[in-house]
Amino acid sequence: MAEQRSDVQTILVIDDEPQIRRLARNAFDNGHTRVIEAATGKEGLDHAAAEQPALIILDLGLPDRDGREVCKELRAFTSVPIIVLSARHQESEKIAALDAGADDYVTKPFSTRELQARVRAQLRREFRSAPEAASRLEIGDLAVDLTARLVTKAGRHVHLTPTEWDLLRAFVTQADRTLTHRDLFVAVWGNVSGDAQQYLRVYVGQLRRKIEDDPVRPRLIKTEPGVGYRFETNP
Repeated sequence: MAEQRSDVQTILVIDDEPQIRRLARNAFDNGHTRVIEAATGKEGLDHAAAEQPALIILDLGLPDRDGREVCKELRAFTSVPIIVLSARHQESEKIAALDAGADDYVTKPFSTRELQARVRAQLRREFRSAPEAASRLEIGDLAVDLTARLVTKAGRHVHLTPTEWDLLRAFVTQADRTLTHRDLFVAVWGNVSGDAQQYLRVYVGQLRRKIEDDPVRPRLIKTEPGVGYRFETNP
């Protein structure tokens, strides 16, 4: 057997549907990534521990246990990105999966291109160096310097209120990750009392007007209906 190259990233797919595993294999198994498969939660946990993948794609409807429990067990020993796949479209299911430790949630059916984009975004986030991710981010003509508390767009200073700044900082430090309303409410306001969705709707709208090219059709701050928001670094 040929020795695996050190620059090849491993993606673990835990799904009992052969067609989904085949789709993922065709989408990601190439010279830069390899795909390993598991049809049950137990098999997936074993592979995750042994193979130490760079990213995990996890189905919620597994034959031996609930995918959310598998997600919690994975989080006990790995911090790599987890993208949940599920035919469950309910808001409560999405929130429960994210609260269990998932980084993103894709509902079935989905397109190969969407899944590829979500995987790329999570891998960028995971392998971005911590100092760079924590201090400065540039997307097009927008620059955010967290250390200097400075935001510029097309070279011009963007004035943010303290709350808008706290919200943007939460987005930037968790870029390309779906954040629930509760996640953001705690990060910005420090508690979960009150109407999180209403508070966020107001402040996200204000922030979009200041940093988006077109606030009506935002490319940076994406809405995940019924769940929360995601800050895109490659819109």
